[in-house]
Amino acid sequence: MAKAYSLLLFCVLVWGSNFVIGKLLLESFSPGFTTFARFLAIVLALYIYGKWKGISFYFPKLTKKDLLVFVLLSTVGVFINQWSFFIGLQHADSTSAAVILAMTPLITCILAAIFLHEVFTKNMAIGLIVAAIGGFIVVGSGYDGTFLKVEKGLWWIAITMVTFSLLIILTRLLSKRMETFPLTFHSNVLAFIISIPFAVLEQEKTITAAPGAWVLLIVTAIIVHGFCNLIWNKQIKYINASKASTLTNLEPFVAMILGFFLLSKPILITQVIGAIFIVCGVILSNKKRSRRYAIT
Repeated sequence: MAKAYSLLLFCVLVWGSNFVIGKLLLESFSPGFTTFARFLAIVLALYIYGKWKGISFYFPKLTKKDLLVFVLLSTVGVFINQWSFFIGLQHADSTSAAVILAMTPLITCILAAIFLHEVFTKNMAIGLIVAAIGGFIVVGSGYDGTFLKVEKGLWWIAITMVTFSLLIILTRLLSKRMETFPLTFHSNVLAFIISIPFAVLEQEKTITAAPGAWVLLIVTAIIVHGFCNLIWNKQIKYINASKASTLTNLEPFVAMILGFFLLSKPILITQVIGAIFIVCGVILSNKKRSRRYAIT
């Protein structure tokens, strides 16, 4: 159990560093090309893993409705989710972006209640309010001392948050009709194909990138979206899903620390307070659910 928690914590630390790594990559690569490279790494990692484990890649014949959901999943939930993330990081502070994305579980609860008819509890409502206060604190104060002047990039990060929640909901819908692995693989393949024109149109910036930037791009793509995803999916079998999800609340704090040391970004007290509010809101919203739906 200690080993499982250690590996999950490793994944969270890597994912938390992705905000700072993303800012560094955008100094050399365009958002479109970075997205393209990440999808290429994901597809290759999933293909190698599937072949190694002997997992079927079979994609069943879907109804027109299911096919529409699949295209929506691949386009909005997968491609736009990644693309908006890197566009957002071009203009937004990495720490603020991490704090805002920490609200994803709460947005997912709301969408699940609407589209999957899951129970929306009182604790979820209170948690949402607490987290919303945290988000308001984070976006309300900037480095220039202004109040309620939301950074342009944070609007894109908000899109990233909503599209990731949609990814979870649409995956749940389609996973009832097909296996999760081929669904994940083929949706990323389609997203990769969609990303190609964006990479081509923005290729000028990538040509001038230094060798070190290429190494950082390739290595982090494989580790962040390849190995960490595989490690998480494997270890989640041994840890209660709701307990494991609480570890992801550490991501904003990882982004704060790395941003301070690697990007020389000062840590604002509003970011710390906002992150604490959001983390408390997420934990509160999951408290009752973890008792009711605990995996034994």
